[in-house]
Amino acid sequence: MIENEDLTRLIVNALEDLKALDIRILDVRGQTSVTDWLVIASGTSSRHVKSLAGHVADDLKKKYDIPTLGSEGQEDAEWVLVDFDSVVLHVMQPPIREFYDLERLWERRGRGPDVEH
Repeated sequence: MIENEDLTRLIVNALEDLKALDIRILDVRGQTSVTDWLVIASGTSSRHVKSLAGHVADDLKKKYDIPTLGSEGQEDAEWVLVDFDSVVLHVMQPPIREFYDLERLWERRGRGPDVEH
């Protein structure tokens, strides 16, 4: 079984393959029962966002046999969410990312800085 930190690294590597922007990893353990980690990245356009999310899902399935539990938002591709259970990937266009500001929403006081990549 793959560890959460390893899964986040595989997701980041796949995002880097297609030049994702401003990749962040947030530790949300203890804040929600839905997931342990969030990976947030930006794409330059709806096509780029959709490609990034699809590439990560395909790459993890083909190379490591890691399936997704589901995904949302691919139709408009302003914000695509891909659920890997213990890690949830959010790929957004910059204006959407700025508006929702997930990094600030999930910020934890006293835990130290989030992991930036």
